[in-house]
Amino acid sequence: MKIENPVLTGFHADPSMIRVGGTYYIANSTFEWFPGVRLHESQDMVHWSPLPSPLGCSSQLDMRGNPSSGGVWAPDLSYADGRFWLVYADVKVVNGAFKDCVNYLVTAEDIHGPWSEPVRLNGVGFDASLFHDDDGRKYLVQQTWDFREYHNPFNGITLTEFDVDTMRLKPETVRTIWGGTDVKLVEGPHLYKIDGLYYLFCAEGGTVWTHQEVVARSATLDALSFEGSPLNPFLTNFDTPRNYLQKQGHGALVSTPGGEWYYASLCARPWHHATESFTDPRGWCTLGRETSIQKVGWTEDGWPYIVGGHGGERFVDAPTDAVEAGGAPVSRDQHDDFSASTLGVDWNTLRVPFDERMGSVGGGALTLRGQGSLCNLFDLSLVARRWQAFDFDASVGVRFDPCTYNQMAGLTNYYNDLCWSWAFVTWDERRACRVIEVAQNDFNAYTSFLRDNAVPVPDDAETVWLRTRVRTQTYTYDYSFDGEHWQNLGVELDARILSDDYVNQRYGGFFTGAFVGLAAVDLSGYDAQADFVDFEYRELPAA
Repeated sequence: MKIENPVLTGFHADPSMIRVGGTYYIANSTFEWFPGVRLHESQDMVHWSPLPSPLGCSSQLDMRGNPSSGGVWAPDLSYADGRFWLVYADVKVVNGAFKDCVNYLVTAEDIHGPWSEPVRLNGVGFDASLFHDDDGRKYLVQQTWDFREYHNPFNGITLTEFDVDTMRLKPETVRTIWGGTDVKLVEGPHLYKIDGLYYLFCAEGGTVWTHQEVVARSATLDALSFEGSPLNPFLTNFDTPRNYLQKQGHGALVSTPGGEWYYASLCARPWHHATESFTDPRGWCTLGRETSIQKVGWTEDGWPYIVGGHGGERFVDAPTDAVEAGGAPVSRDQHDDFSASTLGVDWNTLRVPFDERMGSVGGGALTLRGQGSLCNLFDLSLVARRWQAFDFDASVGVRFDPCTYNQMAGLTNYYNDLCWSWAFVTWDERRACRVIEVAQNDFNAYTSFLRDNAVPVPDDAETVWLRTRVRTQTYTYDYSFDGEHWQNLGVELDARILSDDYVNQRYGGFFTGAFVGLAAVDLSGYDAQADFVDFEYRELPAA
């Protein structure tokens, strides 16, 4: 069998991979999207299935008002003492000198839950992980943030002992164990004890084209006792601009029952406009940062390396002891008739869980109550799923009866509160009828594309069908009044506006990826309701 990278497509950043018995688990960052932390499991590292998220209620994660790309950064999943341990940060400030955050810990005896209420740890820095030493002691390992303008903000990797009896850290034990290399921006630490030595894996260079993973080791956990590997960088695409995978770095190490080693890392797959250089800019990553898995070898003197070179490979040998799963490959296509009373595992909301304030689901419809605009960080009725392919179609039926232009409901392609577009049903007071409009928000430059040419909705049309067709570099919107015969709305949009790399040009939080979703807005404050029926997401075969 071969592992084909990325193994988790579309916005699955900062993977923390572990093995418990013969099962592998990956936890990924979710940032401002709810529920918090994305989980997958696999028996062979090839086929991955989603699991319920561990942070499903506001008592575990309160992100209301969080900035875009704040929220859950770099969760760390581990297993010890008969239970799962999950450390995660809730980041409240993204731009500027400060990165206000709180690190939390939850535990569960079963990966499916229930998960405990969170224990507050500290706010020293983000990307914290929990190391379980073989003598029974536990330590929080984390990036340390320094807001002082005369220091590098990434102020090394610190270690603080954790007391299991009190479920509290021991601040008096804190020490810096490694300052990183001259690449700087050292973060994402994971610590392992292998053959009596401590190995520290860290990301550096920022989660952009210069991203990399480096390794250091020590015989002790004393302050500044770690030495860097002579093979560093362990993993990077900085010097492999034509590699299929880019931005590889931040991740976690795992061993198989048979003694093989693998490394799961974030990665990205850029595309380019025909008029652009292939290397500058290196491209646009609309699918965000995904998860790849590379095979790891060891030198005679005990340093790890990526098999095939530090640029990584698209196809990697699967573990020799893996048992191939039978049947057809798992499809990412989705049809939701909204007959269930809860949202499926692929659906997400922003900052808060889906509840009666936002709407309801079941009986064949998703009902959304109009709240704030798609720029709103507090009250927003949006249910969305990740883009997981460069080329796909998504459609939905909308039943909506607005009485003012302040009421809107439709289908959106969304990156964050600054960059999004949608096709929606609203009211045109000049023509005294419902119409279909297409609009885009590009760093708060808002454009209504149809204006006087907005499509009138017939009075007898109970359902307006909306569809988006995403084709890597561009995407469009269509409409139908019967769900079978479609008309293009005449607007072709540049997909790069929904990419990490585009957002990074003007905003410090560029860590998620594009979503397609369903939204209802009522700026008049009357809670106009929209019913959404028969959502479809269908990926096109890769070229």
